[in-house]
Formats: sequence, structure tokens, C-alpha cells
Amino acid sequence: MVGIVIVSHSPKIAEGIRDLALEMAQGYEGLYCAAGLEDGTIGTDAVRIMEAIQDADAGDGVVVLADLGSGIMSAEMAIDMLDGSVKVQIADAPIVEGAILAAVEASAGGTFEHVLEETEKTRGLSKL
Repeated sequence: MVGIVIVSHSPKIAEGIRDLALEMAQGYEGLYCAAGLEDGTIGTDAVRIMEAIQDADAGDGVVVLADLGSGIMSAEMAIDMLDGSVKVQIADAPIVEGAILAAVEASAGGTFEHVLEETEKTRGLSKL
């Protein structure tokens, strides 16, 4: 099963996205959050992200979605710390729509490549 990690500066945002995605992909258990700092304040922490990636890894790879630029930078540092031990990639996708689609595709048994590709297609979705 492909795992998913939501990286956000805000634990409330990450948990809300997780709740919404799991509503659409009921029964999926591979969605993790890495949000906020250890003291509960706003921010991102590469070590927390790395640990979430490791927790989400069931052997088929992990797709990461992040909210803002420094979240991307922290996720990149986390991936570097893993030193190739996990197949992982940051999706170039909006965090809400991307997380929902990733969870649905992963819950349906999609491969890492398929989940990542479909997730990144959400970049071009029109909401109107």
C-alpha cells in the first residue's frame, strides 16, 4: 500500500485535511500528518516529517504533500535524512485536493507511480 504524508505548518490544517481525505477513502490506513512543532506552535520540523514518512511506509512508497515553501524545504531535508531507505516523493499538487485524490487512489491499490501521477493532475483542476 502506498503511504501518504501531509506536511503543514498547522496541526489543525493537517488533521482537517486528513479527516476529509479519510472520509473519501474509508478504510485507508496509510495517511499520516507531520505538522507543527513539538511544542505545538506553527512550523515544520524535518525530523517529525522523516518519522511520519517512515510510519507511512508499508513498502510501496510514500507520497508527500506540503502546504507552503518552507514545508517543502523541510520535507526535502527529511527525505535527505532517509538516505534512500524509503521510496518517497513530494507531489507537486494542492494539498487538499491532492491528499483526497492520493488517498482514494492509494486505497484502491494504486501503485506509487500511479498515485503520484494522479495526485499531480490536481494542479490543473478548475473549481468553477
